[in-house]
Amino acid sequence: MKIQLHTDRNIQHDESLTEHVDSVVSKALERFGAQVSRVEVHLRDLNAGKAGLGDKHCVMEARLEGRQPVVVSHDADKVREAVNGAAQKLQRLLDSTLGRLAAPTRQGRTGTPAAPAKVETSPDEAADLS
Repeated sequence: MKIQLHTDRNIQHDESLTEHVDSVVSKALERFGAQVSRVEVHLRDLNAGKAGLGDKHCVMEARLEGRQPVVVSHDADKVREAVNGAAQKLQRLLDSTLGRLAAPTRQGRTGTPAAPAKVETSPDEAADLS
């Protein structure tokens, strides 16, 4: 899984922020393995550097193999809190989205067809079928 970090000019994009984002996103999405090919993380300061509550905004977009991308966002007072909140939301969304794909349908079948049952016939029945 590739993780891309984008920030606006009001967010300090340094190595510690990159490491934090990589760590949080990787840990939150590790169980989805190859189903998630890329996560884009966008961080911005809604108040352009002025102090304020809930002004750090994080958007995460996960690219899924063979499916449409999914997007979540989270606002918080601090950048790291916004990243953590968005990662938790993304994890729940992927649990829901990908979990539904693996869950049995109403008829009790999964999304993949079952192998045909092997029917044993006696030699006399086999001769009658020919």
